[in-house]
Amino acid sequence: MITGPTAPFWSSNGQEALLWPALLALVLSALIGIEREVRAKSAGLRTHTLVGMGAAVFMIVSKYGFGDLAGVAGVSIDPSRIAAQVVSGIGFIGGGLIFVRRDIVRGLTTAATVWVSAAVGMAAGAGLPLLAVGTTVGHFVISVGFPPLARALYRRRAEIPVLRLDYLDGQGVLRNVLSVCTEQGWAVHGLEVDRESTTEEGYRVASVTLTLAGRGNLVALAAEIAQLSGVRAARTGAEEPLDEQ
Repeated sequence: MITGPTAPFWSSNGQEALLWPALLALVLSALIGIEREVRAKSAGLRTHTLVGMGAAVFMIVSKYGFGDLAGVAGVSIDPSRIAAQVVSGIGFIGGGLIFVRRDIVRGLTTAATVWVSAAVGMAAGAGLPLLAVGTTVGHFVISVGFPPLARALYRRRAEIPVLRLDYLDGQGVLRNVLSVCTEQGWAVHGLEVDRESTTEEGYRVASVTLTLAGRGNLVALAAEIAQLSGVRAARTGAEEPLDEQ
């Protein structure tokens, strides 16, 4: 081991060249961040730029930060360990961007974009600029080109899952209905109030139409919801009510 005043203060020489991968990561991740900022997402320009540049710096440190320890007896260097920790750490940031509102999961795309920004930064920091640039281009292809394609595919579906409900309003019934939908793998993409009426006993009855997304058994879902307390009728599409209470 090198000790004493003759020991080098810096771990490696030519550090000016190490700034270029970090700068490339900053530019590419900033481009991704600008796209998210324009779309007014929860994670925008600053978040994506910091994540991308930070990931690149971690990779640079992993590759070149321990050059002075190479060949020292008893010291084992594994550059891939820091890269693995960067991937795990990004998961915590992404998890904080995902939330549930009215039983609809939001933030998944934003979290995935932050993850991609980290990948771009890691590629730049690892000395793979072509991969970093290609991944950035792929992000724009997906984020800009895929939404129109997804909408076109959605319109071409043979049948949009629809659930029509009549339930007693003001008793928390709709909240229970949404919970059942989520438990069975359905996401509620739209809710439309058809009408409201009053029973002879003076109870308010709401009739709503839920637009769903999922691949579960819609008939089974309607049958289970029909058994909930306060649900007077549940039916799929224009079918007759499956059950009444």
